[in-house]
Amino acid sequence: MSIRVLLADDHPVVRSGYRRLLSLENDIDVVAECETGEAAYQWLLSNTADVVILDLSMPGRGGLDTLQRLRMRSPELAVLIFSMHEQATLVQQALDFGATGYVTKRSAPEELSHAVRMVARGTRYLSEDLRGSLEEASSDLPHRQLSQREFILFQQLAQGRSVKQLADEFNLSPKTVYNHQTNIYRKLGVDNAAQLTQYALQHGLLKSLDQRADGA
Repeated sequence: MSIRVLLADDHPVVRSGYRRLLSLENDIDVVAECETGEAAYQWLLSNTADVVILDLSMPGRGGLDTLQRLRMRSPELAVLIFSMHEQATLVQQALDFGATGYVTKRSAPEELSHAVRMVARGTRYLSEDLRGSLEEASSDLPHRQLSQREFILFQQLAQGRSVKQLADEFNLSPKTVYNHQTNIYRKLGVDNAAQLTQYALQHGLLKSLDQRADGA
């Protein structure tokens, strides 16, 4: 029986490339494509897949929030992160959120299908360029002390999104988001939004301003 795969990435050309690559494998079937994490979550409410290939950098609530929601709803679902981000701290964060595997977008093409097979069996998989690097993800770094909700909001705030936007997006009261923001600033030792963004960029937890402008 083929492994049923859902692709979640906000770039149509990238998704098309994934689909073509995986369609060459007799035991893998791409059953759906989604351009946002929310669309992927909604699709899975009424459909099934064995593996979700999930990008971290997507519009809206983002990949980590989608990963958290999928893990809470379907603990047995295999979620393979396929991302441009290679920083050990972000890879470790994704694993902490419940990712079954993590493959970088500069990996060899054949590694994606191999990773899909591995995570479909419930085996954790890291691409070759990541192996041995997770020791860099020191628990002493300030952002490792953030809760999962705080880390998700930290990334959103670091992108320049406002408290009101996040309150609407995450169905929270502005006061709740302000409280989270206060705790994030305190834990990271920053005083304002500019310092928050600088911290995120410094630790590789956010795409650079140039990459975001290019839609990478």
